[in-house]
Amino acid sequence: MSTSIPQTMQRIVLAARPQGAPKATDFRLESIDMPEPGPGEFLVKTLWLSLDPYMRGRMDDSKSYAASIAIDAPMEGGCVGEVIASNHPKFAVGDFVEDRLGWQSHAISKGQGVRKLDPSIAPLSTAVGVLGMPGITAYVGLNTHGRPKSGETLVVGAATGAVGSLVGQLAKAQGLRVVGVAGGAEKCTYAVEQLGFDACLDHRAAEDASALRSQLAQACPDGVDIYFENVGGKTLEAVLPLMNVHGRIPVCGMIGWYNAGALGGSISSGPNIMPKVWRTILVNRLSVQGFIITDHYDQFPNFLKEVSALIAQGKVVYRESIAEGLESAPQAFMKLLEGGNFGKQLVAVSPDPTR
Repeated sequence: MSTSIPQTMQRIVLAARPQGAPKATDFRLESIDMPEPGPGEFLVKTLWLSLDPYMRGRMDDSKSYAASIAIDAPMEGGCVGEVIASNHPKFAVGDFVEDRLGWQSHAISKGQGVRKLDPSIAPLSTAVGVLGMPGITAYVGLNTHGRPKSGETLVVGAATGAVGSLVGQLAKAQGLRVVGVAGGAEKCTYAVEQLGFDACLDHRAAEDASALRSQLAQACPDGVDIYFENVGGKTLEAVLPLMNVHGRIPVCGMIGWYNAGALGGSISSGPNIMPKVWRTILVNRLSVQGFIITDHYDQFPNFLKEVSALIAQGKVVYRESIAEGLESAPQAFMKLLEGGNFGKQLVAVSPDPTR
């Protein structure tokens, strides 16, 4: 191994399964020997680590669309990195790549599913943000499952997050009225003034779902045709009665309930609202479609072409929250689950040589 490569690396592993909201002791920072790439492998130094709400579900020991993280195993996560040693014919030292390397300073890859990146097209960090998994989630959720039509009204929760912010901008570009829901006045102002939303409501300022519903009714005088669901909780309770006949609800997440664990508890702290939910779906003939973005990566080339062009034209903007150093990942992740991020949450694990 080259003398320029450190002898050890760092990683953050799952130390314990959370009971409710994750806490610092559920994670552990470790130093281990630096691995060497074998035949057909390459070693990557992590530059950017993506933090995403879905990671909370992987911390539970329960059946889901993907395997749980094992105790003492590295936390799951998408990354952007630089190849620093290679025995792979298609990846050379100095290449920049996007891969699922986890919460680690370095990792070995065999190249399967790895995307090479060109920093002259867009900043490397966007490969795990607006031009990565969150971006295509917004693109597919809106276009494939939301089926937008010009003149309709769309409501999106977590409106200034990595997914919600792009959902709203893409919908505006297609001629829809867009109303966001976000946590805090600053985020709501950003959604209107920078993202171009028609309105944005502060769910933290609303006393309960009924109060939020009243505000949404005023912001959506023609009802709601598409509700892009990524939060659940009070926002869902507020929006559902406002859905129009034949409305669509793409379901990509429910961050408001993730800390309740493996979906074992009531979906509401109050009375059981499921009878009302089911009746509303029936009476209004709603299309409610859950989707996992890994089922839709065949659309990635079209997504990348369309959204990168919109960014280049200044028609799509994005924002990043950056935590410094791998050791900051647990705290940044816990803050993310509480809505403390503003835009895409990243961890700068190593200096990005292209910045």
